[in-house]
Amino acid sequence: MPSTSHVPRIPRLRKRTLALTAVASAGLTVAVAAPALSHGYTTAPISRSLLCGRGTVKNCGDIQWEPMSVEGPKGFPRSGPGDGRICAAGDGRWAPLDDPRGGQWPATKLTSGQSYTFSWNLTVPHATASFRYFLTKDGWNPAQPLTRASLDLTPFLQVNGRGRQLAQAVSHVGSLPARHGRHLVLAVWDIADTGNAFYQCSDVDFG
Repeated sequence: MPSTSHVPRIPRLRKRTLALTAVASAGLTVAVAAPALSHGYTTAPISRSLLCGRGTVKNCGDIQWEPMSVEGPKGFPRSGPGDGRICAAGDGRWAPLDDPRGGQWPATKLTSGQSYTFSWNLTVPHATASFRYFLTKDGWNPAQPLTRASLDLTPFLQVNGRGRQLAQAVSHVGSLPARHGRHLVLAVWDIADTGNAFYQCSDVDFG
């Protein structure tokens, strides 16, 4: 399986930087928009964005180059990305993450009531307010886009960050709620010193 550290966009950005350096050395002034930084994704259970980044799922659009960049307004569930746009954090660039694909996203097998280790890879650490994990209700239709009505809006696991910057590899251990069949885990990484959060959707199967 390809390494999660391989991000195809990096060579493209390097070429762009070299080109701008050449222009600057010629004495010209340029004004460009800074590229979006990449920040973090869930590795367990594997998220839709990482499945796209690894090429396991095809036709993902630009998220295949930036599985770490699913960033949007924080404040979920009272605010934040709108219903049907939650998995993409309300950002149209990542809209393929909201496509349920007929309920056929690859799913991680889980077992109700057991302890599970939820893992993140943080490519750019931030001061952290919290990590929160939500789960869809029994009866959720995996062939429909994710909405607040389909989620239990009380996190089954919450870890406070106390404003600290964390290491690249972050793990949280929690007990899995009782569920049956296919579900979706929504992981929200709330940033302490900005108005944003990172959103990761992971398809799971409780059997």
